[in-house]
Amino acid sequence: MSILLACSFDADDWALWRPALEAALPGERFVTQADDGPREAIDVAIVANPPPGSLAGLPRLALIQSLWAGVDRLLDDTSLPAGVPIARMVDPAMNAAMAETALWAVLSLHRGFFRYQALQREARWAPHGQRRADELSVAVLGLGEMGATAARRIAAMGYRVIGWSRNPRAVDGIEVRAGFGALPDVLGAADVVINLLPLTDATRGLFNAARFALMRPRAGFVNLARGAHVVEADLLAALETGRIGHAVLDVFRREPLPHGHAFWAHPHVTVLPHAAAQTDPRSAAEVAAANVRALRIGAALSHLVDRSRGY
Repeated sequence: MSILLACSFDADDWALWRPALEAALPGERFVTQADDGPREAIDVAIVANPPPGSLAGLPRLALIQSLWAGVDRLLDDTSLPAGVPIARMVDPAMNAAMAETALWAVLSLHRGFFRYQALQREARWAPHGQRRADELSVAVLGLGEMGATAARRIAAMGYRVIGWSRNPRAVDGIEVRAGFGALPDVLGAADVVINLLPLTDATRGLFNAARFALMRPRAGFVNLARGAHVVEADLLAALETGRIGHAVLDVFRREPLPHGHAFWAHPHVTVLPHAAAQTDPRSAAEVAAANVRALRIGAALSHLVDRSRGY
């Protein structure tokens, strides 16, 4: 048996990932798409945005292990073999990094730190009033591993946190609402809205003019999930009218964000280069290895994707 590494990595990425995976799975045979030889022995594919068709023609394939948390691009591959389990990356280190970014965004919006940054460029000394954390409500949309970790971290700082998910679930210490029927009330109750939803047919374009109109005037909007969740023209319009006070955006419909895009120079937009929570090869390799070892001994696999839901 052997493991196919189907990853869209450059040389620097390979220099980090391959040693980490080999150290986590000693004794396993690794092959790449560039290697010659028969593919009949491949029973595991470890993937990171593999080119479409990369996993076709693997008759023994028994596990597709993603190195990324999101699997929407993987599921878009129509040649993906049916019936083969897909596992997404659920890495506690990545969850912690995402929670740190979410908390930073909330603190910066709450305390007006983005405004102070603009004032610094103008050499203006203009302190403004300060609200307490418990006077602000934060909505975290998406309560998977990342969302739940972020919600708990933000709540620990004293903010009032409301969690929302498509389906009911419990998160210790967090008020949770579920279903699209509850979404208008959640959006209307929040001073800051954080998007950590998976990208599915139901959530694509979720943040449009109608949804922005439901939010509190001058609310903060933080998108750390996928660019396709947002109708960019509608967000720009909401920023111009003041419906949205400031947006923190880590993900975009086109990446890298094109030169000349309105977000780059907008005074009420903070742009991050898809860096809110980068996958750490040291910890992620161990997560992937645990699933490979489970497969080898016939044990239950972890973090399996429900293809019908898209996550």
